[in-house]
Amino acid sequence: MVEGKSSELKGIGDLSNKEKIALQRRYVLHCKYEEAVEMYADSKLPLCKIAVKCNVSLGGLGSYLRRYWRELILRRRGISYEGKNPKDIKIVSSGQPSIVSKAKYTEAVEACKSLDYIDLNVSQVARKFNVNGTALANYMRLHYEEIPIWRENVRRMLGIGDNVHRGVRPECEEQYALAVEMYKSTDKTIPEIAEICQVSIGGLSQHMRFYHKEVIRKRKAERKAAKKNRIIGKICGNGQIHCPQQKTVEKYQEALELYKNSNLIIKEIVRKTGVPLEGFRNYLRVWHRDLMLERRGGEKVDCKEEYIDLTKTKCYLKSTAAKYEAAIGSMKNNLRPVTQVAAEYGLNADTFRSYLWEHEPDLVAQCGMVKNENGKYISRQAMEKYAEAVRLYETTTENLKSIAKRLGIVYNSLSGYIRRNCPDAKQKHEELVRKEMK
Repeated sequence: MVEGKSSELKGIGDLSNKEKIALQRRYVLHCKYEEAVEMYADSKLPLCKIAVKCNVSLGGLGSYLRRYWRELILRRRGISYEGKNPKDIKIVSSGQPSIVSKAKYTEAVEACKSLDYIDLNVSQVARKFNVNGTALANYMRLHYEEIPIWRENVRRMLGIGDNVHRGVRPECEEQYALAVEMYKSTDKTIPEIAEICQVSIGGLSQHMRFYHKEVIRKRKAERKAAKKNRIIGKICGNGQIHCPQQKTVEKYQEALELYKNSNLIIKEIVRKTGVPLEGFRNYLRVWHRDLMLERRGGEKVDCKEEYIDLTKTKCYLKSTAAKYEAAIGSMKNNLRPVTQVAAEYGLNADTFRSYLWEHEPDLVAQCGMVKNENGKYISRQAMEKYAEAVRLYETTTENLKSIAKRLGIVYNSLSGYIRRNCPDAKQKHEELVRKEMK
């Protein structure tokens, strides 16, 4: 037993920090819902009552059960999963009847389609098959809308119609008219519209599903298209408007102002404002990518219109730009070598030169730096000085010391220049020497 435990601990020890954190979070999650899962497995209580008793959120508990205890959900709903993976069984598909309701109403629906039961109304058919009449009628309105229309036409033709009004009632149409128009012309959800128009959420939802199916289908298509491109202020896959919550905006408001208007780095900003570092970083990445792009030196783009790809931009802090601002201004006013300017302002010459090539390429070019065949930036003066020596070295077998002496160039300087900037010339010279020796 001890050996087994030690090997298990060793396995946990081999995990990365990220994997350990994920494992700890999962353990905390299982502990949180342990009591609720036991109650769900051992009783017939509805999920909402279990959530209240165990003091957990209804949505969180439902999501946890669907992910980790799907077999319990299938068992409670009477769905067989023998020989199948429970995760592969979809209980409800979008726009389709659930497995449970389909099994419950199939016989009654088939009877409603048959002429053998045409003399009975829907309620009478429902009683014959031990189902609720209203529920059966609603089920057919949603999934078999042609059957009630066909039954009514046939019964009228046979002279056995009951002359009962079917379809939307005038008073209901008037009650929901404003809400329906708002649903068509805005991106608001049914609960939001119901609250604004002061109507029942369930009533409005049913009214839309029964009598405005084309509007529901259009909204579903918009939501499906929005899954891939989540644009701020537009509808997303879950039907909600893609925007931060008001409490989140208020939480990071001060930090965002500092991020916009100061040169402070993110760590200094969160230290000053007391907000969590990762939370603020995530807030910026999701809702203010335009500000991140601006800090990286990119062109300003409206993140509400398009998704901003930050991977193609190099990250330079505002503080970095401020650091080199005085030196760059001095170079523009009085052109001189980069090393000299770097020494005057206490900067690292190589780092300063790299920054200039990234942001001020024209200024560096004016200082006499050019790009050679190998893609390296070198002094134009040095290139002109050593050009003839490099040509002779790569096209003849004459040694470098002889070339330097003949052209009046310091050998060590020429040797270092070729080694750093012209490795191809050295290879060509060595190849010529080898051929001559053969």
